[in-house]
Amino acid sequence: MIVAFSISPSSDGDGSVSAGVAEAIRVVRASGLPHETNAMFTNIEGEWDEVMAVVKQAVEAVAVTSSRVGLVLKADIRPGHTGQLRAKVERVEQRLRES
Repeated sequence: MIVAFSISPSSDGDGSVSAGVAEAIRVVRASGLPHETNAMFTNIEGEWDEVMAVVKQAVEAVAVTSSRVGLVLKADIRPGHTGQLRAKVERVEQRLRES
């Protein structure tokens, strides 16, 4: 499965949430699962239990310094398929090259 998630810690007063987000990304990187981060979401790929465990750990890491944590999560559940984090994008790029 691929999970796209966004963790929103309460801000530190200046509107910035980057310190909290960085803690979440540390957890994702330490997981060893395929992942990518963009301006809005972090995408992570793996089996249901391992992906959800990483999301939970990331939320818990942010909660250490934030009194409130928001989580947005979207999942693409497709049993039997791996490597889709890159493959889905490649299929679209291929279509664009063909047209």
